[in-house]
Amino acid sequence: MDVYLPIANLAVNGLVIVALGLATGILSGVFGVGGGFLTTPLLIFYGIPPTVAAASAASQVTGASISGVFAHSRNDGVDYQMGVVTVTGGMVGALLGALLFNLLRAAGQIDVVINVLYVLMLGTIGSLMARESIEALRNRGGSSGGKRAAKRRHHPMIANLPYRWRFYRSGLYISPLGPLILGVVVGILTMLMGVGGGFFMVPAMLYILGMSAKVVVGTSLFNILFITMLVTMVHAFTTRAVDIVLAGLLLIGSVTGAQLGTKIAGFAKPEHLRLVLAMIVLAIAAQMAWGLGVRPDEVYTVVPL
Repeated sequence: MDVYLPIANLAVNGLVIVALGLATGILSGVFGVGGGFLTTPLLIFYGIPPTVAAASAASQVTGASISGVFAHSRNDGVDYQMGVVTVTGGMVGALLGALLFNLLRAAGQIDVVINVLYVLMLGTIGSLMARESIEALRNRGGSSGGKRAAKRRHHPMIANLPYRWRFYRSGLYISPLGPLILGVVVGILTMLMGVGGGFFMVPAMLYILGMSAKVVVGTSLFNILFITMLVTMVHAFTTRAVDIVLAGLLLIGSVTGAQLGTKIAGFAKPEHLRLVLAMIVLAIAAQMAWGLGVRPDEVYTVVPL
């Protein structure tokens, strides 16, 4: 079933795009990640221009985050005060990212930058996840008695920032400048790469801000929801790279896949699932790195200006 993508300016098999959304949705449900950091590379592999893939993936993440926010909100799993601070920083980051996006595209380097960022990001995430899952498997295979986990606290750098606030649901008394800067970084990454930022936001909230694990996922989804909405609007009005047909097909697949993934997650061990995801992430990073270093079949491409 061929479908024409007006912004990407090419015809694709609609069922393949839905299947890609289904695959990332299953990964989201099984592994507890947003899936957006895998959607863009998979679209690029299929032949979608990186700029269109990144912009359209952001709109897909928006739709997929709504139900998650409502579910966590019912269980008091969202720190709205922290969320407002990170969203404010994310809005600033999205605008900075839009400026950087346009500058790189004007210089003709945006596709290369997106690919390089993905190689670095996926390689780092995959390596950390693989190491963590292997250590967890070793600990399970060894003696049951081990060291008691240390109480989680915010990073000393965060403790030294001025103007402290109390974030009651997160159990923190820290400066809002830390979450604000974190939001700016996530906003820039979302604008450039079309990802929700959860892959970066969740570990940063846990290990840098020291937030309670009970509210981390819900607060991250709250931030992702509003930042990806803003990023989609900014892309639509400035870069004009959002392909609504592509985003719609991805959303159909991802919503269905997330439900399937949630059911699959109930039958598998978390350590094995994380190791499988790490291998998938590293394989995609290696493929993208290979593509950056290999001469393409067509060195020059003719496109209308």
